[in-house]
Amino acid sequence: MLEITTQRDGGQSSLDVARRIAEFIGRARRSLDFAHYDFHLEPETAAVVGGAVKEAAARGVEIRFLYNVDHRNPIPVPPPPEPDAKLIASLAVPARAIAGVPDLMHHKYVVRDDETVWTGSMNWTDDSFSRQENVIVTATSLALATRFTANFDELWERGAVERSGHVDTTPVPVGALQVRTWFTPGHGENLSHRIAKAIAKARRRIRICSPVITAAPVLGSLAQVISEGRVDVAGCVDRPQIGGVIHQWGVDGNASWKLPLLERVMAAPFSAKPSTPWLPGGSLHDFMHAKVTVADDTIFTGSFNLSRSGELNAENVLEVTDPVLAERLAAYVDEVRTKYPRFEKPGEPMVPLVDPSF
Repeated sequence: MLEITTQRDGGQSSLDVARRIAEFIGRARRSLDFAHYDFHLEPETAAVVGGAVKEAAARGVEIRFLYNVDHRNPIPVPPPPEPDAKLIASLAVPARAIAGVPDLMHHKYVVRDDETVWTGSMNWTDDSFSRQENVIVTATSLALATRFTANFDELWERGAVERSGHVDTTPVPVGALQVRTWFTPGHGENLSHRIAKAIAKARRRIRICSPVITAAPVLGSLAQVISEGRVDVAGCVDRPQIGGVIHQWGVDGNASWKLPLLERVMAAPFSAKPSTPWLPGGSLHDFMHAKVTVADDTIFTGSFNLSRSGELNAENVLEVTDPVLAERLAAYVDEVRTKYPRFEKPGEPMVPLVDPSF
């Protein structure tokens, strides 16, 4: 069984999401493996989620917890995590910090009892719960869970992002569906090319939500499809983050060759959420955070921004071909994009990025 939940800015309360997570954790009988880029909760939601973890441990569930620490960029894409080390320590379960240098441990997944997976784009923070667009996937499948456990074990045993993601990509059964798993950085470039190929083959529609779109294969395919005008293409990005990318590329010779491609893509019906720019010392994290690509009846969704950095980070994506799910997620992208204004190239940089690799 595969279930997809979509979230909107202000469409759900952080406490309701915390309770749903607690319910998921509460069904564990044997094991829970958590891999989280960011885990930082306010007291009320921390009590709900943390309490569920502690209760699981008390009844004998074996628990492991991975989280990202450190970041190389003062103003990066994606914004840096703020993991609550005290909260994680208070859970009193085996935990390991994975250094996000030079590349991020960007997962947001849980494997329960070696048979059920929670994954998607949502970090476990109050702002991500309630003020961001996100897509969450839960799936019960021994074969799928085995893939995620293999990825978790890579990170747990090696402690290094660059030595992870070497997990099989062949489809596995999830209920009546066949689901292909993608983990990076082991398959980072292959994933970008796979998405680009699906975009190039599309004949009816392409819908995209991604904070940024900077991976060269994806940019190239999108620019070509848009220029040919044969497919209905539309989507939504995050305004400050994509604006920062455009500014950085404009002044950086190493990446400036991608700027015309990005500008061509953004000239299509792409909206841009005017979220609150990230600031050192804290700010509202209301970014357009969903990560989903729909190409005809095929969907790609998970933790992966369509970016060069995403190819190098520790990320996960599920690829599914299903007309019902594709229709639903295409409608979700349309709902999100119609909430926000069309993208316009910034006259001045909104977020001066440091790392040009995006």
